[in-house]
Amino acid sequence: MTTAELDPSESASVQSYRGLVARRIAILVGLSVALVLSVAVDVSLGPARYAVGDVLKTLFAPGTADLQIRVVVWDIRMPMALLAVTVGASLSLAGAQMQTILANPLASPFTLGLSAAASFGAALAMVLGVSLFPGAISLMVPINAFAMAMAASLLIFGLSTLRGVTVETIVLLGIALVFSFNAALALLQYFASEQALSAVVFWTMGSLSKATWGKVAVTAIILAICTPLFARRAWALTAIRLGEVRASAMGVPVKRLRLEALVLVSVLAAVPISFVGTIGFIGIVGPHVARLLLGEDQRFFLPGSMLSGAVILSATSVLSKAILPGAVLPIGIITALVGVPFFAALILTKGRKSW
Repeated sequence: MTTAELDPSESASVQSYRGLVARRIAILVGLSVALVLSVAVDVSLGPARYAVGDVLKTLFAPGTADLQIRVVVWDIRMPMALLAVTVGASLSLAGAQMQTILANPLASPFTLGLSAAASFGAALAMVLGVSLFPGAISLMVPINAFAMAMAASLLIFGLSTLRGVTVETIVLLGIALVFSFNAALALLQYFASEQALSAVVFWTMGSLSKATWGKVAVTAIILAICTPLFARRAWALTAIRLGEVRASAMGVPVKRLRLEALVLVSVLAAVPISFVGTIGFIGIVGPHVARLLLGEDQRFFLPGSMLSGAVILSATSVLSKAILPGAVLPIGIITALVGVPFFAALILTKGRKSW
């Protein structure tokens, strides 16, 4: 049956739906274009600034570019720029699905204790020289960070399986983990040497300065594995936003879906955090930007969250280089400056109306 053969009211509804889908696709295309432009500007900035045209020529025709520019762009700046993309997309996707399954707009890897746990794990290596996996001494900082973040997520995961545990309990548990790991981190800093203390403080600020192609590949692979798994559950994740009772009535296995999503979110958040340190609020801001632009339909909300987080962190990387010419500020400082007012606005908004 064609649109012309439908009842006038039904035809109008179909046309309205098609228009909505077209607008959402246009928004996703716009976010993709913004991301490409942001990455190009990010690569062009640094202690030595290059024109965007020279950067694009180096990227798409490296054989014709100057050797110095080619080395700087491909070996130093491109890994940092792409790591900002993969980390931003991963943290934003993790935050989006945490907010979905917990029905809480403030849920994210940062507010549920994963970032604090990773910071404590990294500090164990820097201050005490403790490696949770003795065979990997050269990588003990990221491995410790990953291990502690996963331990925190597994604790949340384990307690969430207990009878009578609600989503509110999970959120409160995450907040308790934040304070617990922050207290343990402060204790380590109190006894740390001056050199170790400076290393811990810099790590907790979050930075892309130690980006490598290997880290870009690992975060991209994790993102490529988790994204299709969430996409396969797009309908169920959309349904769960209607409430547990309605979702269950529609045949959605709510409890199993929540546990599966928690596992995926834990891996998706722990790996990037272990590489770049504490970068807060991307997991809150990115999903909410996508939700405002695209709504709750996971078919659009999922890629929109990834693109929003990638654009925000890439743009933040640009700001970290542009604020003080010749210097690169820790990116976690910039995200905090942007995220704290947004976080406060969310709390005030949630206090006035239900989410």
